Amino acid sequence: MDCRHIQFCDRKERIDLEQLRSLFDLAAFWAKGRRLEDLATAIAFSEPVIGVWDGDRLIGFARATSDGIYRAMIWDVVIHPDYQGAGLGRKLVETVLSHPRLSRVERVYLTTTNQQAFYERIGFQPNGSTTMVLHNQPMDSPCPAWMAEISQ
Repeated sequence: MDCRHIQFCDRKERIDLEQLRSLFDLAAFWAKGRRLEDLATAIAFSEPVIGVWDGDRLIGFARATSDGIYRAMIWDVVIHPDYQGAGLGRKLVETVLSHPRLSRVERVYLTTTNQQAFYERIGFQPNGSTTMVLHNQPMDSPCPAWMAEISQ
């Protein structure tokens, strides 16, 4: 596949949420059915956000969160199935890693269900010693009462 015309862009305002949701629904079992407003929030709180474009068509996406020096986490790496196998996924992850917000970070984490070998080829290593998860319950209020008291 000739991918010379494919563009990688770190302007999060360019991400079309409808296209992103369609891409997730098609190519990311772990992200099916995400709400547009939730996608907008995730993007707003992420840096970098990288879109992969074939013209006006969003064909890839990844985002990260980080403190900029010690830890970072890569999220939501996805490439449209029609474009997989052409090296775009690797380039997408490398683009995220080379972004100034992540390039100096001591440790970069990600979670994956089925793509361990792909990430190992990029340099990631399995890390069973730090994997923990808290299934947090959504809050009714955006700000808990105790937090409102602290900010006064």
